[in-house]
Amino acid sequence: MKPHCRLIQKPNLEPTSYADYKTVKSLLAGNYAEQGSDPDLGANRLNLCNQRNLRILRLRNLGLPIAVGCSLILAAPWAPAQEKREIKKGLKIAFIPKNINNPYNVIETGGSLAACKELGIEGKVVGPSDASASSQVSYINTMITQRQSAIVLAANDPNALLPYLSRAKAQGIKVVTMDSDTAKEGRTIFCNQASSEMIGRSEVQMLAKEIDYKGDIAILSATPNATNQNTWIGFMKDELQKPEYKDMKLVTVAYGNDDDQKSFTETQGLIEAYPNLRGIISPTTVGIAAAARYLSTSPSKGKIALVGLGTPNQMRQFVKDGTVKEFALWSPADLGYLAACAAAQLASGNIQGKEGETFSAGKLGDRTIGKDGVVILGPPTVFTADNIDQFNF
Repeated sequence: MKPHCRLIQKPNLEPTSYADYKTVKSLLAGNYAEQGSDPDLGANRLNLCNQRNLRILRLRNLGLPIAVGCSLILAAPWAPAQEKREIKKGLKIAFIPKNINNPYNVIETGGSLAACKELGIEGKVVGPSDASASSQVSYINTMITQRQSAIVLAANDPNALLPYLSRAKAQGIKVVTMDSDTAKEGRTIFCNQASSEMIGRSEVQMLAKEIDYKGDIAILSATPNATNQNTWIGFMKDELQKPEYKDMKLVTVAYGNDDDQKSFTETQGLIEAYPNLRGIISPTTVGIAAAARYLSTSPSKGKIALVGLGTPNQMRQFVKDGTVKEFALWSPADLGYLAACAAAQLASGNIQGKEGETFSAGKLGDRTIGKDGVVILGPPTVFTADNIDQFNF
């Protein structure tokens, strides 16, 4: 298809020398970047029009008459209409959460099943009752035997599941991870809640404000091998190296294994072991709810700040009684919905998982695949007493 070229009158941008031409070219190239157009398409169109304008410039310098038929375009760049890509009929997608008893995972996979219903495909949720990688293996193997079109997995370990996922991929089953990733060779697409760096750093920033940037703090995590938890904690530790946190000290990272009672007990242990503790970060919905429950009836209520990632329905009472001032989370249902859409598009052959590809994610709009096959849902919401009643999940 020929580039779309038209004459646009733009005073003060007409080049009178080659140096001016290069300046205008640079300005216009920058405009293409700001418009967010396809860089290859924009570059080709820009080059064709630039060649014409350079000839015009040379003719002008020779004093010859000029008939202008194409000029550089400062308006929004032309782009072809995106072809609607249909979802293949008869797809079967299996969703394997970290563990099926976790309220967060129930909400997340509920979003996945809602997407499947909208797309007219079969979806089902299977998985272990405990959050261990070994417990997920049998479910992966069963889904391979059942010849699922795609497996969507929240991994309990980044590496332990790779041999089984490789077997699934070798048999033509598409693999998408959500919430907690495997090593990238284990899947094609990873649907991430938000930028891992933003999540990790923002948790430290949130806690620091509550304790005036001073005192001992601890982290109450899920399992020691949880990919997402460890990635966030890595960014938390890096954030704490900044000068503004010089009076804050991370004393330990405890693990509640995404089990309510163990997380409750670990919270008690942290307070007993570190009498000067001023704050806890729990980037797990099970952990923060259990920690809040302990603090709510403890003499430490109001003295130890608690932040982390939780669902509004779990945390509402603890925000209203003053145990917790603020916490954050994205919509788990939307994350599950996004992963289902990505898996369906992948299994339909509409995308390959390459960086820069876009696909329709239904009610969430179009999404673009980033580096290493990562698709971002969006920034999390911060919940406080002022807004928590606006949410119900």
